[in-house]
Amino acid sequence: MRILGIDPGSRITGIGIIDGENMIYAESLRLGGGPMPERLGQIYTRLSRIIAEFRPDESAVETVFMNKNPQSALKLGQARGAAICALVCGGVAVHEYAPREIKQALVGRGGAGKEQVQHMTRVILKTKENPGEDAFDALAVALCHHHTQQTNARLPAGVVLR
Repeated sequence: MRILGIDPGSRITGIGIIDGENMIYAESLRLGGGPMPERLGQIYTRLSRIIAEFRPDESAVETVFMNKNPQSALKLGQARGAAICALVCGGVAVHEYAPREIKQALVGRGGAGKEQVQHMTRVILKTKENPGEDAFDALAVALCHHHTQQTNARLPAGVVLR
């Protein structure tokens, strides 16, 4: 199953595609500091092109974490919205995961550090490439969904993790 992972951001959006535990594509989409509507348009347009090119079966998007700065949280929510709109318009099923769930799925504990998550992502995908911190975060989101799907497939009929 081809999964598109997204780590949304208003300045940099991480994009990663896996097929099983194989990395297909990764990008840290740098949006710059222009007006917010233009950055949201860049997210939507780039993801729409990636969806058309790679044809993912499903997607996984990191949820908004509570930020001390309400303006930052709003901008992050807008970036997520632009990404989710591109996914829905592209016919891709959307699944959402909290940062703690992603860390738990990859490292085994929800309080793991960013470096630990990136290390495990690199180990699982067996890659030495460095597409950037945000792209690694997106790949981690995709792997979290992949592992959740694998676990659900092993559970008795009618029992689902999430």
